[in-house]
Amino acid sequence: MIENAGTADAENDMDDADHESDAERHIAWRAGTVGLAALDVDDADLLHGWRSDPVIAHEMGIWPRSRTATRERVERDCDDNDRDDFLVLLPDHTPIGHAVLSNQDIGDGKAEVELMLAPGHRGQGHGVAALDALVDLAFGELWLYRLTAETHTDNAPALAVLARSGFVQEGVSRSACLHRGRRHDLAVFSLLRPEWEALKRPRAWEVRAAGAAGDDSGSEAAGDASI
Repeated sequence: MIENAGTADAENDMDDADHESDAERHIAWRAGTVGLAALDVDDADLLHGWRSDPVIAHEMGIWPRSRTATRERVERDCDDNDRDDFLVLLPDHTPIGHAVLSNQDIGDGKAEVELMLAPGHRGQGHGVAALDALVDLAFGELWLYRLTAETHTDNAPALAVLARSGFVQEGVSRSACLHRGRRHDLAVFSLLRPEWEALKRPRAWEVRAAGAAGDDSGSEAAGDASI
């Protein structure tokens, strides 16, 4: 599910001291203002803190879990061959979110995308950049044909992020989510390979190549879009 990826939040950014080691992480993909690095089990505490945020809890329809339960979940996810989990990192390697390509079905060429941004980093265009990077991985390396995503129908920022990344709303899954005692409708989005191929924006590998060559223009062009 795509959480509230576009709402500005006045809360403080997370303490980076616990993730100083992220500076040594390999950035697998770049798009616009962010890069993606493979999630590690030691990132469980970071995810636990984000998932405890009330905005994220509401938009994703989750409830608080213990640190131990979160770590066990991350361990299972890291061992799941049908999903790829990434930390979303700023250029200075500050971790600001979690992006997932889940339920991968290589035979049918389909998968689901999920995105969660930390408080203090919403409303700055990072959601679009992270989603673009994830989409480029799916279509550029895994030869998938169809990506899907879901979010609450009243989650306007997430709806905008999906639209800006090229996703098309297919319909509404009525009363598909139970949260806080009431049913919520989910907007169902998809992006097909031909639609991705028609998008007029730099691909993740092009942005990465420009950065490696010391040319920041590709990164700036990809990062202009913000919500």
